[in-house]
Amino acid sequence: MLKVEGVVKNFGGLAAVCGCSLDVREGSITGLIGPNGAGKTTLFNIITGHYKPDQGRIIFQGEAINGLAPHKIFQRKIYRTFQITREFSQMTVIENLMFVPERQIGEKIWNTWFRPSDVRKQERAIQEKALEVLEFVELIDMKDEYADSLSGGQKKLLELAKSLMADPKMVLLDEPGAGVNPSLMRKLIANIRKLCEEKNITFFLIEHDMNLVMNLCNPVIVMSEGKKLAEGTPEEIKKDERVLEAYLGGQYR
Repeated sequence: MLKVEGVVKNFGGLAAVCGCSLDVREGSITGLIGPNGAGKTTLFNIITGHYKPDQGRIIFQGEAINGLAPHKIFQRKIYRTFQITREFSQMTVIENLMFVPERQIGEKIWNTWFRPSDVRKQERAIQEKALEVLEFVELIDMKDEYADSLSGGQKKLLELAKSLMADPKMVLLDEPGAGVNPSLMRKLIANIRKLCEEKNITFFLIEHDMNLVMNLCNPVIVMSEGKKLAEGTPEEIKKDERVLEAYLGGQYR
């Protein structure tokens, strides 16, 4: 579904991504691990159009998307979350979700004058979808709370909910488990699995929590010094000596 081919990105004299090539299979939950500075987040930024690669190509469903603006990549149904959640803090939880869908006719002021019934009809449909999504991620009881009042784990669930409002084909998650307590972590993992299995959403995620990666992801890709070091099933990665020494600290010996 996604192919990264020989991607290079330099910042001045610093090589952040160095000829990286990897594939993400449709319908998979693919994990991306590696030490700080390995180039993982930079690669996500390149895939989603926040950076342009100096060399190489990003292919999504057979078409090159490298160099496209972020909103154009969003229109291709690729949704990306960030390490630090980016909710609208002074909007309610349901308002955060209703903001996501594209091409809302009420965004054009003249439609509120000349097509008020169409505006109301579309808004009701979006609201109904938002309520369904909040039920799915079990945030329905928080729908009228300001997003700023949510816990860190609840904000991660809100990010996942926002992604569903975009009807994505692929979701890129940047450290979804960071700052999430064990109870909400289990809920987050269950939701990701369910979305992959029932809605065929492909997930590509960066994570430092090895228990999350080993329990959720298959395959697991390891990055080091800006390029792919290893790829395999969780069991294979656990047994890879380079990975054990450099990234897992012998935890799975």
